[in-house]
Amino acid sequence: MSAIPLLKIDNLHVRFPIRAGLLQRTVGEVQAVNGVSFEVNKGEAFGIVGESGCGKTTIARAILRLVNATEGEISYNGENITAFDRHQLTPFRRKVQAIFQDPFSSLNPRKTTKDIIGEPLRVHKLAQGAGIEQRINELLELCELPARFAELYPHEMSGGQRQRVGIARALAMEPEMIVCDEAVSALDVSIQAQIINLLERLRKELGLTYVFIGHDLSVVRHLCNRVAVMYLGRIMEIADAEPLFKEPCHPYTRALLDAVPNPDPAVEAGREVEPLQGEVPNPSNPPPGCVFHTRCPVAVDQCRHSVPRLQNTAHNQAAACWLAQPSVNSSSLNKEYVNV
Repeated sequence: MSAIPLLKIDNLHVRFPIRAGLLQRTVGEVQAVNGVSFEVNKGEAFGIVGESGCGKTTIARAILRLVNATEGEISYNGENITAFDRHQLTPFRRKVQAIFQDPFSSLNPRKTTKDIIGEPLRVHKLAQGAGIEQRINELLELCELPARFAELYPHEMSGGQRQRVGIARALAMEPEMIVCDEAVSALDVSIQAQIINLLERLRKELGLTYVFIGHDLSVVRHLCNRVAVMYLGRIMEIADAEPLFKEPCHPYTRALLDAVPNPDPAVEAGREVEPLQGEVPNPSNPPPGCVFHTRCPVAVDQCRHSVPRLQNTAHNQAAACWLAQPSVNSSSLNKEYVNV
């Protein structure tokens, strides 16, 4: 991996104004992303997980410059893209593409597959004349679709086939990085597995880098090298995938994993799971201190008044929790959570 990360996000804040009244005056703001920092190295798959409304998609849109950062910096290959103008964004968007959640709404229903995939080739002058059709057929084959799909409209295909067309469209630009925003959540489970295997194969064959947004932990565990867990606009924990899923340091990560049912009915019947109580706070008025303390089963007084910063713990993990001390290993952390 390169010394300079391919993507670096430093103290990112994204806020949206709340307007009310006849004159639509600003009366507040939604803190969608609140001080997020992480790095993504070239060639890796970086996952971002969390409940709905935690800010995952907003981060994806900020990386793609579909929304502007309120504060902070997003760097790609060492360049601050938050300062890019529209002319600088054109070559950047060739390098960074997106695969969206709903393949039906992200494809133009009035265009055939060859028009959908061919449009970016023509706009960015990546192919001309007969070369466009040849490239379209290559991309369809790469995404495991027969050449006859070039003549089909989106409504003539299944959800999995439409998503393959969306992947082919993203690959047409020959990107370095792809932002996958819930790329498999709208598909059937059997089709999800096929798309995940396709994404993994493409990453290895083409040297792609993924930022994978998802809420299905099993999908993220299979596809991603590192994972960030978000709650109410903040990162609660960030770690390599295997240590995070085996020995989570943050109580919120533990609650997410406990909520995943075990496929073995006998094991599932014997599990004692204590679900999180309460609701996610309003992002326009987040609680003071640790944003998770209102639902945390082990919160102490310090959690209610002081904001914890991400600090390194065991197994190359980092957690934003006052109980996750750097000198404490994961097994004693588990014991400490129980005794508090």
